[in-house]
Amino acid sequence: MKQVLIRSGKAVVEEVPAPLAGPGEILVAVAASCVSVGTEASSLALSGMPLYRRALKQPQHVKRVLDIAREQGVRTAIERVRGKIEGGQPTGYSAAGTVVAVGDQVEGFQVGDRVACAGASIANHAQFIAVPVNLAARIPDSVDVADACTVTLGAIALQGVRRAAPSLGETIAVIGLGVLGLMTVQMLKAAGARVGGIDPDPRRRAVAAELGAAFVLDPADDVAGAIARRTDGFGADAAIICAASPSDAIVAQAAQSCRKKGRVVLVGDVGLKLDRADFYAKELDFLISCSYGPGRYDPVFEQGGRDYPLPYVRWTETRNMEAYLALLADGAVRLAPLAPVSFPIEQAPVAYGALTDGADRPLLVLLTYPDQAAPERRVATRAARPGRDGAIGVGILGAGSFLQAVHIPNMLAMPERFRMVGVMNRTGASAKAVADRVGAAYAATDADAILGDPAVGLVVIGTRHDLHGPLVLAALRAGKAVLVEKPLCLTGAELDAIEDFIRAHPDGPLLLTGFNRRFSPAVRRLNEILAGRSTPIMANYRMNAGFLAADHWTQGPEGGGRNLGEACHVYDLFCVLTGSLAVKIEAQAIRAGAKHWRADDNFVATLSFADGSVCSLTYSALGAKDHPKERLEVFADGMVASLDDYRSLTLAGTRAKGWAGNQDKGHKALMAALAKGLADGVWPISVEQQVAATRAALAVQALIA
Repeated sequence: MKQVLIRSGKAVVEEVPAPLAGPGEILVAVAASCVSVGTEASSLALSGMPLYRRALKQPQHVKRVLDIAREQGVRTAIERVRGKIEGGQPTGYSAAGTVVAVGDQVEGFQVGDRVACAGASIANHAQFIAVPVNLAARIPDSVDVADACTVTLGAIALQGVRRAAPSLGETIAVIGLGVLGLMTVQMLKAAGARVGGIDPDPRRRAVAAELGAAFVLDPADDVAGAIARRTDGFGADAAIICAASPSDAIVAQAAQSCRKKGRVVLVGDVGLKLDRADFYAKELDFLISCSYGPGRYDPVFEQGGRDYPLPYVRWTETRNMEAYLALLADGAVRLAPLAPVSFPIEQAPVAYGALTDGADRPLLVLLTYPDQAAPERRVATRAARPGRDGAIGVGILGAGSFLQAVHIPNMLAMPERFRMVGVMNRTGASAKAVADRVGAAYAATDADAILGDPAVGLVVIGTRHDLHGPLVLAALRAGKAVLVEKPLCLTGAELDAIEDFIRAHPDGPLLLTGFNRRFSPAVRRLNEILAGRSTPIMANYRMNAGFLAADHWTQGPEGGGRNLGEACHVYDLFCVLTGSLAVKIEAQAIRAGAKHWRADDNFVATLSFADGSVCSLTYSALGAKDHPKERLEVFADGMVASLDDYRSLTLAGTRAKGWAGNQDKGHKALMAALAKGLADGVWPISVEQQVAATRAALAVQALIA
């Protein structure tokens, strides 16, 4: 399918694989999408800036990159930035079309329904989009898809009107008469308000007057005085700001135009250095309108599909979308006066060029799409790299940021062992970008494309955690060797199924879980020192994990939480150090007194092993980020070994030498061990230890849940 991407200051049209409809989603064949003249023009300009200028404009991203560099290394941080920049960014957040497939757990939609869709990274400019049900609304029969594709803009405008709470006969000023402002004028008119429009562009003021504005003003004039003269000297009951400008003067002008006890509502993006004098004497209310309405940015509502009960939240973002479409059907909102300009998707670069035409910039730009018989979920790349003789063909399932930054570069550094064949990702644009970058032959959005490819001998799984178990089993059944990023799986049933398959197929393909820490040079050196011990060991591992918000994906059903998703590394490490298996597991979590901490954010787990060793893990999200993350202390044979953040291993009570170097958690060595295991048939980690570490994580989870 065709999709528009923003790359290096330009809009480009790429052929990418179409998405699948996941649980709670519908697959929509897009007929039209709406280009946001303001938001997307800004994104286009930002993508063309040098990195240092982007950093100045987006300091929050710089902080995130620095955090990654500190926690995972500079190379990992560079690879992540590189992947984001080179791949291009999907764009668009408002579209309309026809449902062509319905995912599991979907009610209220069926194939053939015409729907309008919203959401950044969801309602993209693409021939097919997978849309969560709460970000879709059925289109009334009388509404054309070209009008319905403006649903996101309509919902934003409508939420701003709801925040203003107009009543019959009130005078309300709308500042900024772009698409949002002109929609707002019509909605206020439909609500029985007397509307004034304010904009420096005479063309936009003329359109506002045509759409029912009682008066229009140039902001360069005495706006407050003009409105006072039209309201018996009182001022506007409310002002809704739909402008986009860094100027603080816009909010000041809105406040000065309102009556005492009036309301100022911000829908747009303007400077917010407020002058207290403008608000204090009048006791003005200053309100922010958040996007499409209640539910926006709530993953439980948007991705999880859980609606808010109507008696308590009358107007969610979904119901705002439906209400806007009803306004279009009733003729209360008309788009024809805005003179929409349409371009076929193949001419998207021309359409985006129109956004920068200054005075001639259209108010409303639409993209239209050709019919496509069926979604293609596998597309060839531009330049597949031929592999070396003897190199195993690699298929990637889930090309997330970690795989792109760590595992894939490590495999590319060993071309005599690994050859990239295919890349599958949930989003087609991401799959295609990664496939192009690593020289794979194709990109896909369906795992079956990888699992059914005879050229693929090794499957590397980096999806979200809830898919690990099922994909591991499917790949093994397909006869593929597997490298799965930890965890191996999230449930006991999945682990039983994997273990049963391996036991039933002793000559079957290799399985390696990404327990990389055991391959680090510090741990290998520690193992050498412990090899000749005469006593069991006592080990204390402290992980200062740092806080993660409750709505982070790793904390939900897709991630399984931090014990299953991260602490499993440590349980594997205990198995390595003891050379034994756990016979008793105890765990206790604390309740930190706030709901934003989960039980598996803060806990202590103690594992007793068959050889008499006792190992404990203290895992906490309560600590400080500027304190080192990981420390291990091991006691045995009159010796103490201390491993600090995989940068040093120091020893006391022995003449043996420790280890020191750059932080190395064993990722490269894991890949080398995988290559060797594929060549000689010896598993780098035995099935017993992979299963044991995973069972330990499951047992701890049951104790602290």
